[in-house]
Amino acid sequence: MKNKIISLFCLFLLISCQKADIDLHNSKDIVSENLKGQWVMINYWADWCPPCLKEMPELVAFASANKDVQVFAFNFDQLDGEDLDYEINKFGVDIPSILTHPRDIWGIESPATLPATYFINPEGKIVQSLFRPQTQETLEDILRSLKEVL
Repeated sequence: MKNKIISLFCLFLLISCQKADIDLHNSKDIVSENLKGQWVMINYWADWCPPCLKEMPELVAFASANKDVQVFAFNFDQLDGEDLDYEINKFGVDIPSILTHPRDIWGIESPATLPATYFINPEGKIVQSLFRPQTQETLEDILRSLKEVL
């Protein structure tokens, strides 16, 4: 019995010690495997992209209304530290910002145009790529239609 308890404890330690592979700005890093089973949305944006800045409040509203979707922003210029803090505060990027390039987790290369938004299904596959500004309403319509397919 004692050996079973020790084995279970060791197994628990191994599972709980998974290395975080998604670095978040000003937040605790996460393990991409923990996102399996959830909808994920990634948005590429930049401060020099007027449509991105116009779209940001819509993304924030979408994230607030859809708590079952993990919504992340990724700065196209890959800013970090104080530079990213400045941009986040200036433009109201009130959704978690990932620092890890989405290509390293989901295979999403940097898009040719901005803004770019990607929906990733609960199995971890990219199921929708959008290359124009979105509204909360269009994002909710797209999510609803994607969920119907599943």
